[in-house]
Amino acid sequence: MVETGLEEFPNDGTGLVVIDPWLKPFSSFLQQRYTAYKKWVDDIKSNEGGYDQFTKGYEKFGINVQTNGDIIYREWAPGAVTASLIDNWDRTAHPMKKNSFGVWEIHIPANFGRPAIPHNSKIKISMTTQSGEHIDRLPAWIKRVTQDLSVSEAYDAVFWNPPQKYTWKNKAPPKPTSLRIYEAHVGISSVEGRVATYDEFTDNVLPRIKNLGYDAIQLMAVMEHAYYASFGYQVTSFFAVSSRYGTPEQLMRLIDTAHGMGISVLLDIVHSHACKNVLDGLNMFDGTDHCYFHEGGKGRHDLWDSRLFNYGHWEVLRFLLSNLRFYMEEYKFDGFRFDGVTSIMYKHHGIGTGFSGGYHEYFGDPVDDEGVANDMLHTLYPRVITIAEDVSGMPGICRPVAEGGVGFDYRLAMAIPDMWIKLLKEKSDDEWDIGNICWTLTNRRHLEKTIAYAESHDQALVGDKTLAFWLMDKEMYTNMSDLSPRTSIIDRGLALHKMIRLLTHALGGEGYLNFEGNEFGHPEWLDFPRQGNNNSFHYARRQWNVVDDHLLRYRYLNEFDKAMQHAEEKFGWLNSPQAYISLKHEEQKVIAFERANLLWIFNFHPTNSHADYKIGTEWAGNYHVILNTDNPKFGGHDRIYEKQKYVSQPQEWNGRKNFIQKVYIPCRVAIVLAHDSFKE
Repeated sequence: MVETGLEEFPNDGTGLVVIDPWLKPFSSFLQQRYTAYKKWVDDIKSNEGGYDQFTKGYEKFGINVQTNGDIIYREWAPGAVTASLIDNWDRTAHPMKKNSFGVWEIHIPANFGRPAIPHNSKIKISMTTQSGEHIDRLPAWIKRVTQDLSVSEAYDAVFWNPPQKYTWKNKAPPKPTSLRIYEAHVGISSVEGRVATYDEFTDNVLPRIKNLGYDAIQLMAVMEHAYYASFGYQVTSFFAVSSRYGTPEQLMRLIDTAHGMGISVLLDIVHSHACKNVLDGLNMFDGTDHCYFHEGGKGRHDLWDSRLFNYGHWEVLRFLLSNLRFYMEEYKFDGFRFDGVTSIMYKHHGIGTGFSGGYHEYFGDPVDDEGVANDMLHTLYPRVITIAEDVSGMPGICRPVAEGGVGFDYRLAMAIPDMWIKLLKEKSDDEWDIGNICWTLTNRRHLEKTIAYAESHDQALVGDKTLAFWLMDKEMYTNMSDLSPRTSIIDRGLALHKMIRLLTHALGGEGYLNFEGNEFGHPEWLDFPRQGNNNSFHYARRQWNVVDDHLLRYRYLNEFDKAMQHAEEKFGWLNSPQAYISLKHEEQKVIAFERANLLWIFNFHPTNSHADYKIGTEWAGNYHVILNTDNPKFGGHDRIYEKQKYVSQPQEWNGRKNFIQKVYIPCRVAIVLAHDSFKE
């Protein structure tokens, strides 16, 4: 995409109006939002020296070991009257002192050059509230927590200071120009009914991701969460990576290994809300209702049953921004997918609000200006990747803050999977609205990048159904073997699964996302152990065995996904300008368009194949097939002769300067043609 130089924009936060003149009536709101952002930046600079020092809060707060072995522990708990660090190793209580900013501190001298608290010891902070109540909490900045279910469901804080630090071996890869994301959950990444580990993911799953051709991984449920079935969305300890899967060093090895494979690693970050747990969370941390969160109803999310951060508080902002910096520095993540951005940006948190697309919905009183700026990461890390999960469609969410935007690199195209599911649920194949499909896939804001996906973890979770399930669930357990008859249901399912994903990949955005296992049509849904299923792990796993079985048809879908990702790597359509759609034929169910020197032709008709079809193209010359969903290695019927040469004729057709005559496009098949001028 062609970027417009920042020098062309006014410096008052109204640069978005230059890109989109329809925003002019809302210029005052853009200025107000930008002024609020600038005040924060100026205050941080004058009081803390700027982003660099302010966002290193993890080096000052929490437990930090000095070079001489001394331990310094600091905690912000303004509502507490007394505070002590409790070392469970020797049951020692270390009284802390409070400064005028509500920060408690203790300095514990080294014991003959070694920290006085041994590595892996349990610790806690014990406080007295203003009412005289004694409360115990896990340190808010703790970097390791563990759970002993034989004793309690609550987590314990652990002083993590291993004698051998992890040694990084690989440099991070360059920022991808075409972002192909493999969304994954470490815990479900084994065929066995148990929680898988970081090491198992590194050794067993990373090679699969590399082989498929993805250049980024989005790791879900890494920040420690008390309830496994929450999919990581009820975070209790923000600086601790989940001990369910192993140690911090084992996660570092996972990321380091991925970097060695040329794969960027993104963290699913949950700053939109926090778990309401008191004993092992941030809720009522210092005995008050308003330490890290808004007080009362304003600080509670009714639908998520969780607490809402007070983004306008200095120490809360330090905590959250330092949290991002911590994962960039300590774990070398390459970026973040921000969960629930809609809840952050609006005072109503998206609850009971339908966004029609009217600009009035994005400005004024409903917007929480304290939560509308993503600037620090790009200032300190030019190669960082940030993705927003926003259902509202906020204008400028993926434009720089200096223009008046929110500052993300990409937004998720959440309407696309909804469209596909709705079609499969409610419409027969001959009722599909080709124009609406194309509109939904291309309906994105100019100069704002989008991550397209046909389905994510949301569609895989119990309560919903994946595309493969919607297409083939009646026969997935009986007819997915090559030894069984090829039924009409399986045939349709294999064909549409490939076509839907290819069309989404080609038309839907400037990046692409797939959830772990969906690439091969995972045969079962995702359901975590919980009371409702007798705490079963049966569905909390990925069945790699079915895609590795050469008698099962899942391998066809896997091979197609691999071919699709590698084709994008070669031709780079995701970082090319948006496609020009020359044909949307409702009756014949044919779509044709051009993107990245490629000519794409889709026939979604359930029964009609088209011979001698005439396709318009802008480019004169010869073409050849580079991808064909009907190839037998993808489970197709081999109706396309892939060595066929296609020659354009100089005559206008469907608004293009040339046309190709005699294209054979069978029913439920897509082919992609490359111009011969492209040097492979």
